[in-house]
Amino acid sequence: MSSMEIGGEKDQFNKYAFACAVVASMISIIFGYDTGVMSGAMIFIKEELGISDTQQEVLAGILNLCALIGSLAAGRTSDYIGRRYTITLASILFMGGSLLMGYGPNYAILMLGRCVAGIGVGFALLIAPVYSAEISSAKSRGFLTSLPELCIGIGILLGYVANYFLGKLTLKLGWRLMLGIAAVPSLALALGILTMPESPRWLVMQGHLGKAQKVLLRVSNTEQEAELRFKDIKIAAGIDENCPEEMVKLPQKNHGEGVWKELFLRPSRSVRWMLIAAVGIHFFEHATGIEAVMLYSPRIFKKAGVTTKDKLLLTTIGVGLTKIFFLVIASFLLDKVGRRRLLLISTGGMVCSLTVLGFSLTMVHISQEKLLWALALSIVATYTFVASFNIGLGPVTWVYSSEIFPLKLRAQGASIGVAVNRVMNAAVSMSFISIYKTITIGGAFFMFATISILAWMFFYFYLPETKGRALEEMEMVFSKSYNRNVGAETDLRENV
Repeated sequence: MSSMEIGGEKDQFNKYAFACAVVASMISIIFGYDTGVMSGAMIFIKEELGISDTQQEVLAGILNLCALIGSLAAGRTSDYIGRRYTITLASILFMGGSLLMGYGPNYAILMLGRCVAGIGVGFALLIAPVYSAEISSAKSRGFLTSLPELCIGIGILLGYVANYFLGKLTLKLGWRLMLGIAAVPSLALALGILTMPESPRWLVMQGHLGKAQKVLLRVSNTEQEAELRFKDIKIAAGIDENCPEEMVKLPQKNHGEGVWKELFLRPSRSVRWMLIAAVGIHFFEHATGIEAVMLYSPRIFKKAGVTTKDKLLLTTIGVGLTKIFFLVIASFLLDKVGRRRLLLISTGGMVCSLTVLGFSLTMVHISQEKLLWALALSIVATYTFVASFNIGLGPVTWVYSSEIFPLKLRAQGASIGVAVNRVMNAAVSMSFISIYKTITIGGAFFMFATISILAWMFFYFYLPETKGRALEEMEMVFSKSYNRNVGAETDLRENV
């Protein structure tokens, strides 16, 4: 019996699960805002504090190095205190970091604020998609799990808008208000998330079967669907599917013990494949250059010939709008077109747009006069790259890595991917200025185009389709005999 037969038309969407995913994803808006606002704030920070290009690179990248620490701690933390309280912890860290950056009397305090916020970023990037994946059904999981990435895009746009309007204030007040204002929504989220339910899969891992069943009844459209999902989760956790107890004591209390051994020392064939897939997709998400475009877009447009601050910030707002528009489209395509197909289309578009961007910026660099056609081509290529990234690679990375691991490996397995993601983000953001000064800005984007070709090949050969599969079926999907191109019309009991 398929899930479509169980729930009919209603099975495709559950409003309560959607509300839970939206609230959990709010943490991503705050992170996105911090990313977007920093791109403009650095213009004013450099002007007031007189920091060098190297200090700018470190200020931009230190958040991601600290996020590496946060992401590695987040997996074990969320297994121990639960997904919901981990989101609360991330919000508190964001709030502390924002207050420090808003105070920012000198470079050292700014760096401290970025470090505290960075640890919060590591927690947020892991927990929001994992929570969304664990409360959603297979039919809507792609849409709901992509919400954190969409919210990052909304946050980035809000950061760009804040740059434009707050940049008109006095130099001393403007950038501090840009950075400090994020403390307000952080506090609101820390309190608001407490009204949401805990992940039913985490509750089952702790033996709270009665509580898990109540949550499933609310995030499923029918009692029959909730019961089938409940039985699948119990089997995945090593509990008898017909167990009537509301509270059971598991043989080994699952707070994450032994997970690292199963991931690295004694992984099964399917778990090893999952780990390679998660690490690879997170590596290529940032190795292909999106952070260079999002963080340094004012510099890119300045190199292309856009000169005034207002025009630079307005052009950057266009980048944010493009990102959100294509993330919204991707959210609806993930469960229809599939993860794999979107990845391949997206990466192909990135190769083409990065090549064109490299060419146009090279022409601007070698020309002695202002080339309007090269300026226009640079802007179009930048927007096309952002569109291509956000129609596939951007949202799919987080959906894919949060859904492929088995239940007891999920949080800590996903945290490995997030750690790689943050390392690559930091590597690009902290080295981009140095790279383009060495090989020219056009050469830098030719380099990213070459890496995108390698990414396309990796996705084609290593990433199977997961569309429509229940979380409890992923080990079968990553078995050697499974056809990587095949999606599924989910059978909630196929794995029983």
